[in-house]
Amino acid sequence: MTPHHHEPMIPGPGLHSRRALLATLGAVPVLMAATPASADPGAPSTASATDVLVDPSAERQTIRGFGGMNHTSWIGDLTPAQRDTAFGNGDGQLGFSVLRIPIPEDRAHWSREVATARRAIEHGAIVFASPWNPPAHMVETFVRGNQSNARRLRHDMYGAYARHLDDFNGFMRDNGVNLYALSVQNEPDYAHDWTWWTPAEMVRFLRENAGSIGTRVIAPESFQYVKSFSDPILNDPAALANMDILGAHLYGTPYGNFPYPLFREKGRGKELWMTEVYHPNSSDSADLWPQALDVGQHIHHSMVDAGFQTYVWWYIRRSYGPMREDGRISKRGANMAHFSRFVRPGYVRVDATSSPQANVYTSAYKGGSRIVVVAINKGTTSVSQRFTLAGGTVSGVSSWLTDASRNLAPRDGVGFSGDSFTGELPARSVTTFVAEVAGSSSGIDPNAWYVLVNRNSGKALDVYNLATGDGARITQWSRNDGAWQQWRFVASDGGHHRLRSRHSGKVLDVHNWSTSDGAEIVQWTDHNAANQQFRAVESADGHVRLINRHSGKALEVQGGAVHDGANIVQYSDWGGSNQQWRLVRVG
Repeated sequence: MTPHHHEPMIPGPGLHSRRALLATLGAVPVLMAATPASADPGAPSTASATDVLVDPSAERQTIRGFGGMNHTSWIGDLTPAQRDTAFGNGDGQLGFSVLRIPIPEDRAHWSREVATARRAIEHGAIVFASPWNPPAHMVETFVRGNQSNARRLRHDMYGAYARHLDDFNGFMRDNGVNLYALSVQNEPDYAHDWTWWTPAEMVRFLRENAGSIGTRVIAPESFQYVKSFSDPILNDPAALANMDILGAHLYGTPYGNFPYPLFREKGRGKELWMTEVYHPNSSDSADLWPQALDVGQHIHHSMVDAGFQTYVWWYIRRSYGPMREDGRISKRGANMAHFSRFVRPGYVRVDATSSPQANVYTSAYKGGSRIVVVAINKGTTSVSQRFTLAGGTVSGVSSWLTDASRNLAPRDGVGFSGDSFTGELPARSVTTFVAEVAGSSSGIDPNAWYVLVNRNSGKALDVYNLATGDGARITQWSRNDGAWQQWRFVASDGGHHRLRSRHSGKVLDVHNWSTSDGAEIVQWTDHNAANQQFRAVESADGHVRLINRHSGKALEVQGGAVHDGANIVQYSDWGGSNQQWRLVRVG
């Protein structure tokens, strides 16, 4: 198979023009900081640090996650250990919560993507897929400029192509991988080595055919976030109705082009994803320092200026990627992990002073009772930075640091008092602060029946298929307030409760006393056992997280799914919206 164009070490058609284009477009604009032109990254800061004001009530985008691409046909699959490094969220791991895979044109190759996708989902990640080409019989060649054998999808094959994409979705589902979304085409506007699309063709396909695809649809995945490709979609109501996620790549895109006013105007209800990039290049080692700090700054602008909900790297394992070929996290990967390990799916970006002083970039996110702040100092001197939280009281702060000699090293000495905390930002470093915000008690009425509505999906905790037996699985389902969706909190000791079903009389139970992430939640006869007891931890806005007494893990909708029938599992408590539940009293 022709190597992918983003791999400059391997010659191939179209590579020279791509490298030249990125050199021209990316060398100056992408490396420019969004600070005054007079700011000198090498000069000591003479101004006093100003507060970073964090306002948790000023909510922006919901974060779906951070991740990367696995393409088994081109560079081989991740090993089992590398899968855990990529998608696990412990020390020495990246904490990725998004996996991108290809949709091979040859069905015989579909199974290659299953193993890593399954493991990613077991770690709580979402998986989406992008095609490079339709099956060969659906394609015709045409002349495009100097390219005499350019490829495009035959216009009489649009329906067949939609079925091809849906068949891949069905194949992955049948093999244990529920795709969160799939794309119509990878980079339709830079397709020297794959299939071209015009904006009009993309609009036609979305309008007439994409509605038959049984998962969310991503478009157009322009290679440089070219707005003239996505504007026609936003301006066509029928096409827009069948596009769920506007996907973009950021190769050489200057920071000034990150905002998208038309999407803000017309994209209500749609998601905005950055689905592929490497930055600042693919020629240097990912451990080059301080160049790797450019990755942290690039993510900062992607979140703050563009409002993206995902940030997805190209190959997960590569010399220029987040994971080195030996399976260890690189400096670029450490920059990504400062976001991916702590800003978990379902967290919401909130307003914060984005550049409180020269060469310093900060962004803030909330999840449950936590506020996460990622602070990047590209200057050559250490600075002291104060963070002030509007409308809240800080009860504790943890922090992690990456600089020239350390990767995600825990740090002590963060002082906090009242509504603020102060941390040191060493020269040329990235620091993540996790602040705990004081909340109130749960106030659960033991005599009431409640429907538990998940914050992420809006669906209710449900005994699947109205079962009454031990071991029946617990899922989410569209709220109907039936007895199988009603739960009573029965008190145990120490502030713990069992959740008893009104329908079956049985209680929620961690299957087989597991302590593992992803363990299934079932119903079982009430024994008042520790694996049946949950502590309700209330967030500042009234949602609760349910923490199991035996395992210490939280009740969540697996993988952040939003469809009926998605499993309820336990997972490490990170406060994401798929771990948050609104208790609706129904009787």
